Amino acid sequence: MKYSKEDKPERAPGSGSRAVPVALLVIVLCAFSFYLGGVYSTGRSLLDSIQPAPTLLALGTTVTSHRSSSDEQPQSTAVATVAFPECPADFQDYTPCTDPKRWRRYGNYRLSFMERHCPPPPERQECLVPPPKGYKPPIRWPKSKDQCWYRNVPYDWINSQKSNQHWLAKDGDRFRFPGGGTMFPNGVGEYSDRMQSLIPGMRDGTVRTALDTGCGVASWGGDLLGRGILTVSLAPRDNHEAQVQFALERGIPAILGIISTQRLPFPSSSFDMAHCSRCLIPWTEFGGLYLLEIHRILRPGGFWVLSGPPINYENRWHGWNTTAQAQKADLDRLKKMLGAMCFKLYNMKGDIAVWQKSPDAGACYDKLTPITTPAKCDDSVDPDAAWYVPMRSCVTAPSARYKKLGLNATPKWPQRLTVAPERINVVPGSSAGAFKQDDARWKVRAKHYKALLPALGTDKIRNVMDMNTVYGGFAASLIKDPVWVMNVVSSYGPNSLGVVYDRGLIGVNHDWCEAFSTYPRTYDLLHLDGLFTAESHRCEMKFVLLEMDRILRPTGYAIIRESTYFLDSVAAIAKGMRWSCEKRSTENKTDKDKILICQKKLWAGKQ
Repeated sequence: MKYSKEDKPERAPGSGSRAVPVALLVIVLCAFSFYLGGVYSTGRSLLDSIQPAPTLLALGTTVTSHRSSSDEQPQSTAVATVAFPECPADFQDYTPCTDPKRWRRYGNYRLSFMERHCPPPPERQECLVPPPKGYKPPIRWPKSKDQCWYRNVPYDWINSQKSNQHWLAKDGDRFRFPGGGTMFPNGVGEYSDRMQSLIPGMRDGTVRTALDTGCGVASWGGDLLGRGILTVSLAPRDNHEAQVQFALERGIPAILGIISTQRLPFPSSSFDMAHCSRCLIPWTEFGGLYLLEIHRILRPGGFWVLSGPPINYENRWHGWNTTAQAQKADLDRLKKMLGAMCFKLYNMKGDIAVWQKSPDAGACYDKLTPITTPAKCDDSVDPDAAWYVPMRSCVTAPSARYKKLGLNATPKWPQRLTVAPERINVVPGSSAGAFKQDDARWKVRAKHYKALLPALGTDKIRNVMDMNTVYGGFAASLIKDPVWVMNVVSSYGPNSLGVVYDRGLIGVNHDWCEAFSTYPRTYDLLHLDGLFTAESHRCEMKFVLLEMDRILRPTGYAIIRESTYFLDSVAAIAKGMRWSCEKRSTENKTDKDKILICQKKLWAGKQ
């Protein structure tokens, strides 16, 4: 229906007063524009002038603002301190996303209940995980590789069930680690010597990064540290109780994890070597799916090492509760599957067999298609995507655009640490120049950190985590110190973790809105640079800090580098977690960011 001019109602007397609200609106808009001009002319963002929502900080707290007489700009928000209660005593080994108490909720298929299943927000714990009764600061490195305090990891299951294999032995008030294992009764050193004779690249810096699946107490990874090889030891939260916690208590890199239905939290072509010493993973089942995941994370030319069934079955089958015929058939299947996945048998002697992944993108991979067995992966899923990404039953072929990604084309250790990797070009906003600048910047920052925290660089700090790294610059700056660094790259940001591994460093993808895959009290130092600035729109600050408290050792430290907008809120919550903190300037005195140096107190649980 259309209206004509005649249909319009006549203007009532006095209706000209409508111009008044319009004039007011114009005045308000002009005033707001003038205000915005003032905000941006001072270099402040609009965010600086807005109080954050209290729910972003901590429940039960109030937000206040204050203005310094010496600085007319609004200061960072402050939060009234809130005291967090202690968790019950049975939470001393609480691992939120791999909690055995919640396993019954999930299926048994391929042990998927042992994968990450984080509690929903209503079930998140808002308490401080207590240390075990009698806990004391860990024995310092390198003595810790061979012994740890019994009360710090008071679990006897491994000692009682694996005593004949010499994983560890209880000796008074401590555990000792003789370096034994299922497949190395003569000690892990002798076992590694035999392996090194089969893989010469373990001697000259060609092999730098390794993955140990089903790691036990990580004796193999611990031994390789002395050979210049950095190993991520992987084991599930299972009935062995605290394998990973023993490893970290010793000062050896390890995370909780299992090869089941989801990809491991690493990009493709990460590791120079992967290892399984009777890790009980059924490699030939499910169409070789687990082998395909090993293939994905190995660099071209990388090695896969297997000891245990079915290797050397002729001499070992009597102790495996099986038959020689069954083990021979399993070995034949294994060889056939690995050959179809572009592995070749590199060397075999005694209990150890070594396969090598094809070093180039052509040859074997050209024979694979989407309909062969195994199939060749299409391009629909990023091979580097590894955060809650299901494993795929296909072969991830190396990208033809990379000519220096292969193990033999990569600079040897330690030269590779300072060379801009080829993969830097696929990280958004990155370049070889940006890599060099980042490296130089972190050398300056690390020197400043050591002036603020004298314990850094000494044997007082061993296990370090960089919670939101880009290229691993902080870890690289500490390479000569008696530390190892777990580099964490956000699963929601640019995936630069491949660059970290190309440098010869280790790390994982992770989302800090969830708990990390480790036991409580496993890191001496946590470092974060702008994490809350980057993730405050997704992750609640309180839960991130509570997770930091869970994984930080008593008397351990945190270096929190943040904008002043967040730092006072962090300090208030940290005080409620019984941390002592001091605010310091950065190495650049004019920098708007500040540094909070915190230390977690050692306290005894009331329960």
